[in-house]
This record gives sequence, C-alpha cells and structure tokens, in this order.
Amino acid sequence: MDHSPAEAVTDDLPDIIDVVFAMGQPSDDFSGENTAPAAQPIVGLPAHLEGLAERARDYVEAASSANTRRAYAADWKHFCAWARRQHLDMLPPDPQVVGLYITACASGKVTGDKKPNAVSTIERRLSSLTWNFSQRGQPLDRKDRHIATVLAGIRNSHAKPPVQKEAILPEDLIAMLETLDRAGLRGLRDRAMLLLGFAGGLRRSEIVGLDVGRDQTEDSRGWIEFFPGKGVLVTLRGKTGWREVEIGRGSSDATCPVVALQTWLKLARIAHGPLFRRVTGQGKTVGAERLNDQEVARLVKRTALAAGVRGDLSEGDRATKFSGHSLRAGLASLAEVDERYVQKQLGHASAEMTRKYQRRRDRFRVNLTTASGL
Repeated sequence: MDHSPAEAVTDDLPDIIDVVFAMGQPSDDFSGENTAPAAQPIVGLPAHLEGLAERARDYVEAASSANTRRAYAADWKHFCAWARRQHLDMLPPDPQVVGLYITACASGKVTGDKKPNAVSTIERRLSSLTWNFSQRGQPLDRKDRHIATVLAGIRNSHAKPPVQKEAILPEDLIAMLETLDRAGLRGLRDRAMLLLGFAGGLRRSEIVGLDVGRDQTEDSRGWIEFFPGKGVLVTLRGKTGWREVEIGRGSSDATCPVVALQTWLKLARIAHGPLFRRVTGQGKTVGAERLNDQEVARLVKRTALAAGVRGDLSEGDRATKFSGHSLRAGLASLAEVDERYVQKQLGHASAEMTRKYQRRRDRFRVNLTTASGL
C-alpha cells in the first residue's frame, strides 16, 4: 500500500447534484473533494435545466432526514481528519485504508482522548463512508476482506448487549405531568407533548414535526385532525413512508392527550403551522418556529428526574436512563392489546422490533419446556 500525502480537501458534505453534473464536465482531475457544500451554479448546464437542477437538490435533501445528513457529514469529516494525520489519501476509496480507519476507531486511536468507539458507532461511520464515497461516484466495496473481516473481528471482540432507555410507565407519566406549571403556556405545551408522545408512541422528531393541518409548512412531517367525541388522527411521514396513528380520548381529562392538545392550541392561539413552538417572554409569548426534537428528550429527562422516577438509582444513573424513546417504550410495554396493534401504532415493520421496545413484557408467556412434556 503506497499512498502519497493527501491534498488539502474540504471535509464538508458535497452538494450531490453538483457532484453528479460536474462529473459530466471537462476536468483535469475531478474527485468531488473540492465541491462546496452550498449549491453552486453548474458550469455548462443549459439554462432551461436550471429549474430541474434546483428541484433535484430538493429531492436529494428529502431522501434522508436532517439528522442523517448531519451524521454523514460529521463522519466524513472524522475520516478525512484521521486520513490527513496519517498522510493517506481519501480518494479513491481504498478498502485497506478504511479497514485501518475502523481499526483505529475500535482501538481509540483516532482522537486524542483514546476512547474507543462503540461497535454501533463504527458501523454507522462505515455506512456514512459508503454513502459519501458513492455520492462522489467512487463506490466502496464493503465486502472486501480488508473491511469485512476486520469488522467481523471488531464485532466479536467488542460487541455488547444494547443499552436501552427506561420505559416511562403510566404512573411515572402522571407524576411527571404534576411537575409542570398548569397555569403557564410552556407547561400546557409540555403536557400536550408528553401525553401525545406517549399515547401515540411517537418519535421525538415526529412530535415536533407535526403541523396543525395538512400542507401548511415546507418542513412539516405530518399533521393532526380532531374527531369530536372520539380522538385525534395523527398522519405522519416516517422512515418507511406515511402512516396514520389513532389516539383516542383518555378516561380522565387530566390525563387525556386530546384534551391537552386542544387546550394548548386554544390558549396558545395556534390555528396554522407548527403544532409545538417555543414559548418566550416569561412563558407568555408563543413563537412562530417549531421546536427542535432535542427539546423532547430534555423534557422527558427533566420531568422524570423532577418526579423522582427510578428514585432507587443514583442521580448520575437516573440522568442516563431517560430520553424521548422512553415514551415509545412505555406504550409498547404496557398497552395490553394484541401485539399487532402496538406494532402498527409504533410504525414498526416487524413484530420483533416491537418486542425490543417492550421492556416489561412476559418473556415466558409461551413455555416450550412444559409444552414439550418436561
């Protein structure tokens, strides 16, 4: 393996459409490395196709979530920085270089803190590299022995059981709601988010991505529709396409997600656009912009700690137990209905994925030992 020192390149994610079109343009040495992340005019593109190019960029962006794009960009930057320090070329993709990179990740020798990456992080970084190389028109062969064999060894040596977030139980949720301010708009908003997220088994991005109605904002990922006396229908654009989630009325107004949602909309005077927004001005002013999905995770963690959920643990341990996923896990674990309905509510493609969320299901409901006659 003989690599010359890498030329200075940008670590930013390229504009994919610019890369694709530029590959068709005359160039002495086009690799996609120097393509700027911002959309640039495409040299040589006929004027009547510029509108299509702009639309193509929109479709490229819609192909993956903002979180995915940020992760791909960060992982590419991580790889480029390591390769430069080792005086290795990033392009064209070399399986042996990538194999050394994931070895360094597993050994904690990529950054100065000497902290090894988890196997799941290494697998994500490898997926990111594969995607980035592909967008530069130079695919990476992940089946090459320098990658596949090394990755198999990393999995065998370092893989650990998954660490799952704590499920929020109904009694936990009720205690968490009690920590919120009933009189302020922020408390009403947070109440609606917690109840809607729990009853719908929604992801945090799905909660904040909702609009009041259909086709109201460009960044919308769904909307709600009230059915008087019955509940609210939530239409979502998720990882596997569009799905509908029915959320019925609760047995009490105090814990009813529909009532909480209606109260928030009425008192916040929201009739159009993002459903959940920032509250400012000492809790009296509702902004126009939607919340970031990180706010859901912070809300769950903050209220769970304030309510004393899992008080048997230390403060440090409790702080790591809760996240936005805790709401989904809570619904999956406790809704005593046919598993297929829970699977549909959570938007899972398989029952096995739903079972991974069921923290407290009866794993021994089917006893094959006694069934076999023993």
